[in-house]
Amino acid sequence: METNENRLGRVVNVSGAQVIVLLEPPAEGDAPGRMQSLQIGELVKMIMPSHTVFGAVTGLSIPIPSPDDAAREMKIVELELLGEAESTPGGGFQRGVSTFPALGDGIYSTSQADLLKVYAMPTVSSVRIGTIHQDQALPAYIATDGLLGKHFAILGTTGSGKSCAVALILHAILDQHPGGHVVLLDPHNEYAQAFGETAEVLSPGNLRLPYWLFNFEEIVEVIVGAGTQMQSAETAILNEVIPIAKRQYLGKSEDSKFVTVDTPIPYQMTDLIQLIDEAMGKLDNPENSAPYMRLKARLNALRMDARFAFMFGGLAVRDNMTEILSRIFRIPVAGKPITIMDLSGVPSEILNVVVSVLCRMTFDFALWSERAVPIMLVCEEAHRYAPQDPRLGFEPTKKALSRVAKEGRKYGVSLCMVSQRPSELAAGILSQCNTIFALRMSNQKDQDYVRGALSESAAGLLDFLPSLRNAEAIAMGEGVSIPVRFCFDDLPETRRPLSGTAPFSAAWQTDREGDGLLEQVVHRWRYQRR
Repeated sequence: METNENRLGRVVNVSGAQVIVLLEPPAEGDAPGRMQSLQIGELVKMIMPSHTVFGAVTGLSIPIPSPDDAAREMKIVELELLGEAESTPGGGFQRGVSTFPALGDGIYSTSQADLLKVYAMPTVSSVRIGTIHQDQALPAYIATDGLLGKHFAILGTTGSGKSCAVALILHAILDQHPGGHVVLLDPHNEYAQAFGETAEVLSPGNLRLPYWLFNFEEIVEVIVGAGTQMQSAETAILNEVIPIAKRQYLGKSEDSKFVTVDTPIPYQMTDLIQLIDEAMGKLDNPENSAPYMRLKARLNALRMDARFAFMFGGLAVRDNMTEILSRIFRIPVAGKPITIMDLSGVPSEILNVVVSVLCRMTFDFALWSERAVPIMLVCEEAHRYAPQDPRLGFEPTKKALSRVAKEGRKYGVSLCMVSQRPSELAAGILSQCNTIFALRMSNQKDQDYVRGALSESAAGLLDFLPSLRNAEAIAMGEGVSIPVRFCFDDLPETRRPLSGTAPFSAAWQTDREGDGLLEQVVHRWRYQRR
């Protein structure tokens, strides 16, 4: 079809969605360097009678270079067809191609109006997060439902702007949807500053996550631990006495018939210790009392340890499960649509257990609420909790995250996985993320891991991963119209997380006075308060 558009070349090969184009010499009056400016990832178009087909440049080559006459060289462009738009002025863009180009059809450069038609999302709920690389005057959008409905991942090396990207995306979504319900697992206390009064910040100092909310695997990990000499015997004892302690709390209620070792019903720690004493008293051979004695000692130690006060603190046990769910999942929102779980003060030996509890509770709440309240779970440093290596991590945590990843969207749970080492993240979980934001990655193993699950057009863009600037990313999947290289918008200082690198050059210019710093450090260190 003839047109006055800026023609670049003609189609010489079509193989499925792959198209090879022979660039043509510039016509008289064309801007110099027009063809040479084509880059990997750039969009071009093919004009059909009723549609305009768009393709992304995936390869550029000169098969037979000439040392003398560059103008006579044969220049080849490889394209992948991405989608099409109706040729009418209001025709919207959609993925997939119904009419393929024929041999000899012309290939044309795209105008700003073309790019806006492809990248803008006027027919769906969307939010702006940056500007596209091909034309920085155009905004980059993400589709809210496409992003949240099928999980997403934010991946990039340390220092690439990953934490700021998380904050910007959450701000963009919550600014337009202030009734959201977001739970963010923050292992380094980075995000409280970024959300200010719009966040409910929970830490071991103000969090109540009572032991009776833990399922059996989780409470065994806390009390017994892994690899202990009497692990099997102690686990069997707890499996016997915990359901009895729960039934004692309920008394003669009909509900006691349905109690299992995993049912989130309160029980008294004193009752549990008494039941262990009674079971020990029934032993035929007193020499077998060692696991009972160790359990009692461990339970008493946990109750006295200030680090575990968020689990075992409080003189009285009461059924406050609805209050806990209300605070964690922001029901009602009350102007704070995001809960930041500051995990930096959680004892390292039970950090994975606490993450397991939060992930499992998120899924169970969504399951039993029948999608009444869609929830978004953001997991920072996800490779720590769901590692690819089966020898690492805590199995219930991996199972909880895997269940959210595989089944969560059916029940209204959206998962955001954030990691600087995607190759160390469980492949089964990452594969469930249908939108990926890839920031700069210098590790070849990480690049190959991400590249393996993507289409050819996105794979071509990923060749730029090692050279991306800070706050620049490649997005692909359900949350964007097509794979796109873009730059995140700048965040105001008050909306940025505390993830910057320590200013060594400035801090080391002068000597640091004592001014109470060491006393403050010692106090925090001893009392585990930040």
